[in-house]
Amino acid sequence: MAISQLSATEKAAATTLYLMPVPTKITHSAGEFRLHADFQIQVTGAPDERIYPAATRMLRRLSGRTGLFFPQDFITAADNAKNADLKINCKRPGKVELGENETYVLTITPEHINLNAETDIGALRGLETLLQLLSADANGYYFPCVTIEDEPRFAWRGLLIDVGRHFMPVHVIKRNLDGMAAVKMNVLHWHLTEDQGFRVESKIYPKLHQLGSDGFYYTQEHIRGVIKYAADRGIRVVPEFDVPGHATSWLVGYPKLGSKPGPYEIIRKWGIQYAALDPTNENVYAFLDQFFGEMAALFPDPYFHIGGDEVEQGKHHKAEHWNANPGIQAFMKKNNIADNAALQAWFNSKLVKILTKHQKIMIGWEEILHESMPRSIVIQSWRGAEAMVSAARAGFQSILSRGYYIDLIQPTDFHYLNDPLPPDISLNAEQKNLILGGEATMWSELVTPENIDSRIWPRTAAIAERLWSPQHVKDVDDMYRRLQSVSMQLEELGLTHEKNYEMMLRRLAGSANIHALRTFVDLVEPVKRYKRHSLNKNLTSFAPMTRVVDTARPDAQVARIFRKNVSAYLNAGNKTIAERLQADLKLWNENHDELSMIIERSPVLAEIEPMSKTLTQCAEIGLQSLSALRDKRTLDKNSIANAKRVLAQAKKPVAEVELMVVSGIEDLLEAAGK
Repeated sequence: MAISQLSATEKAAATTLYLMPVPTKITHSAGEFRLHADFQIQVTGAPDERIYPAATRMLRRLSGRTGLFFPQDFITAADNAKNADLKINCKRPGKVELGENETYVLTITPEHINLNAETDIGALRGLETLLQLLSADANGYYFPCVTIEDEPRFAWRGLLIDVGRHFMPVHVIKRNLDGMAAVKMNVLHWHLTEDQGFRVESKIYPKLHQLGSDGFYYTQEHIRGVIKYAADRGIRVVPEFDVPGHATSWLVGYPKLGSKPGPYEIIRKWGIQYAALDPTNENVYAFLDQFFGEMAALFPDPYFHIGGDEVEQGKHHKAEHWNANPGIQAFMKKNNIADNAALQAWFNSKLVKILTKHQKIMIGWEEILHESMPRSIVIQSWRGAEAMVSAARAGFQSILSRGYYIDLIQPTDFHYLNDPLPPDISLNAEQKNLILGGEATMWSELVTPENIDSRIWPRTAAIAERLWSPQHVKDVDDMYRRLQSVSMQLEELGLTHEKNYEMMLRRLAGSANIHALRTFVDLVEPVKRYKRHSLNKNLTSFAPMTRVVDTARPDAQVARIFRKNVSAYLNAGNKTIAERLQADLKLWNENHDELSMIIERSPVLAEIEPMSKTLTQCAEIGLQSLSALRDKRTLDKNSIANAKRVLAQAKKPVAEVELMVVSGIEDLLEAAGK
């Protein structure tokens, strides 16, 4: 059973654990396995060779956390210590493919630890659980005695990383693969082409990467290295080559493939661009046949993403390509193609044949959903769950990304409670089986290698839990409790979501003295959804991503805890919580004086000075409201009216960030006015 179904005693024990994702079934026993310096691992059964370096990595991570000098160096098949402390048994080699068995059973007794799995990929998942179980007390490190039986709810648990808009070097991809493995995700969706860049070396059509990438692309050797790195962690790599739209970078080197005459240039700005391949040009299909064949040989996964989103639709676009091309319009009329959606379906039907020839299964964004398409394709839903439901009813497999767009800076609990198969979904059992899972999507307009991790992690760990754990595991408070610990554990893998925060603050301050700046930035978040683009028209692929808005993190923890404490205090009147609130508000009320001195020395911070002053005013309102509540008196109407005007102003973004404590202070004011 999962944590939410345990007895009161078992639940008390379970809530001392920091497992994420929550396993399918946990059984607690008395005692613990005490970790010692002679700890050894043995692998038995018939695993793939990947299990040995994986077990070695696990041992090194265990050593790094504990400071213990374990005698084993590299774990190999020759290690046959009969009294090994951890025995890993795998029945067969796992295949890095959709639907492979990832189940495992982990049993910890005071004497031994046994990890049994059908495949070595299941064993990899179990090793991550074991590392999360590591605990400590005054006597040293230990693993609690438990039996865990675990399996994923969904077979497709992915993370999309867009490297087309802002290029991400190989080391960024690899550290995020390590993070994915730590929380049991199993698909890297690699978005490799965009209007802003073509990121893969093509030896058949070299102008693609030579002219379409600004020199930032992966060689084929890089690609093979990433695929192997992912496979060693039980992770599939699904490439995306976006056609027929989002195609400017294709057309820089090969303009004759386009629907308008060239020349084309790499796009530097953001937003939808309507440059598209010409679906009536037979040379386009010959080109794609050759190119897809080259990429099919490079990427072993059977699934091949063709994008297919945001192609010119309707009759009125600022940048028309299909609609304004007389040849395309004549072709549509001759072939009784009613509209651009039908034209795209016609294009995709030809792509299906090409990909089938190269033994690949087409996957694309929901715009490729059309009644004329074969049921072998997979639909990725990004605009709404309705498309996914429609796809399932029509017999198509699908995955959900709507609600998992982590670039939109929405809070963790929003993503956590977003379910590919909610209880009220109107599908029968057969149709539900067509829902393969989901993917978090990291679009890269507003990230660089320096801050991308802070947008992915730790929120994606909560998405990973939604896709792995039983449906009823959805206690938001407990998720946040565990997430804080998991976030720190992810750092040991080289992820920078925690440590780069301090570094970026030091650069902004031009000093190591960042206390007042951090106090402020801890309370703000970047504006949500795509509002930043409307607030700042200067954003391009060369815009600096080093400002406060780029440093501030989604779901600001300090602000979230303050809002929660306000709610708890107003519900129960707890004195201890009131003292915490007062300490917070006093700190924020006095912070501007110190921060203003930093701003004077660092002009890049001048843009946030108005909000810093506003924070002082808001904190004063909070202190006055809290005082009135504690003294059981009501604030006068004039004070309340003035305060409401200040708080209304404080809700408005400044320098593309939002002050995330305003709603909590509003709640205090409202209570003090009753």
